[in-house]
Amino acid sequence: MMDQANLFPEASAILARAPLIDGHNDLPYVIHQDPDARGDVTRWDAARRHPETDTDIPRLRAGLVGTQIFTAFIPTTIEHPLRRRLEIIDVMLQLEQRYPESFLPVLAPDDIDRARAAGRIGLFKAVEGLVGIDHVGHLRLFHAMGIRLVTLCHNETLPFIDSATDHPGPAPLSDFGVEIVAEMERLGLVIDLAHASAAAQHAVMDVAKGPVVISHANARALCDHPRNAPDDVIRRVAEGGGLVMATFVPAFLQQRVYDRLKPVMDGLGKMRDGVSKSEYQEAKRAAFAHFAEDGIALLCRHLDHMRDIAGEDALGIGSDFYGGPQPPGLEDVTCFPALFDALLRRGWSADALEKLAGRNFTRVWRQVYRTIP
Repeated sequence: MMDQANLFPEASAILARAPLIDGHNDLPYVIHQDPDARGDVTRWDAARRHPETDTDIPRLRAGLVGTQIFTAFIPTTIEHPLRRRLEIIDVMLQLEQRYPESFLPVLAPDDIDRARAAGRIGLFKAVEGLVGIDHVGHLRLFHAMGIRLVTLCHNETLPFIDSATDHPGPAPLSDFGVEIVAEMERLGLVIDLAHASAAAQHAVMDVAKGPVVISHANARALCDHPRNAPDDVIRRVAEGGGLVMATFVPAFLQQRVYDRLKPVMDGLGKMRDGVSKSEYQEAKRAAFAHFAEDGIALLCRHLDHMRDIAGEDALGIGSDFYGGPQPPGLEDVTCFPALFDALLRRGWSADALEKLAGRNFTRVWRQVYRTIP
């Protein structure tokens, strides 16, 4: 494996001063779905390199990841969603317990620095999509399990909030949705508006008292995918002290790639019914031939645009590695030093890049965080 620190010394020095906090990675779900491991972290063996996917401990270290936000994702339509969610949270707990020399649980902002001082990767636990939640008490249970960020929905509209990739419900945010936002703020859970429709994002910001984040999205002005953030949303997130975390998802990076994928997508930008996961992934691979630039160059363009709209204090990185095909240059978690090197070459200052790497997220989390008795 290439030594990323030697390849990109100036970028690596920045990531040593301000360890990268990657806002979104679905490795726990990958382990849960692995046909051999079936959620058993010991059988999957995160300590070895897994060339069939994009994330493991050796490559997290090679990519200079300081803290990884792992998410407990489940599909919206899954049976027994609360039970399945617990199984994914258990995978995250197994990672902490099986590899204490590599991972340090991140439960409070100071734990980010503790992980760096200990030479370990901070493991920050998140939940993606509140399918099956009909009582705010579930949020208290998530918090007690170590969850510190919640993405309100995924690709489908829920009874309390509209998804960007589904038909809207009676209101972008229901009264119960307002109650969820209030309880999250009381608990100190980071509110993540990724996947919510633009109308729902505005509705949440209408009632939220503190900053919010969008953990994995790019600029809709550059790629008109419904999951990307419109300029007015990016501005408003920034004005509230929050941040938008740029993502590596192929269809969110370049319009021509998104257009090439539309035959396997419905009109709302998600995988069309009747298309298998393997067909969808093969379509993604074929679409890569339509990348006019590599993924790093495209991501830099989105970051430049969002910086122009929102300023350097409102940006972060949320890769959304999920075990599937990724754009050229952004294939796995070793790519971060190369990305920061490219931004340096585009004229980004070291201070701006330290903010992008982790200082912005840490600032937001310190503002949101609460000590719950």
